[in-house]
Amino acid sequence: MRRLALSVAALAVVASGLTACSDKTERWCEHDATDTVVADSFCEKKTSGYDWEEGSSGGTKVKKKSKKK
Repeated sequence: MRRLALSVAALAVVASGLTACSDKTERWCEHDATDTVVADSFCEKKTSGYDWEEGSSGGTKVKKKSKKK
């Protein structure tokens, strides 16, 4: 019984650690006019026209172009 209780406690600790990691958001630098992902150095130097973007997609966001009918 004691071994089961320790196993359940250990599993709870591991599960809580995994959920904490999954909420991590990442950021990337984008050119404002084109929404193109660029090198972080543009935003680090505070170059005008470039801003940090944040989200859970990790900088791999893909924009879908709408087709005109």
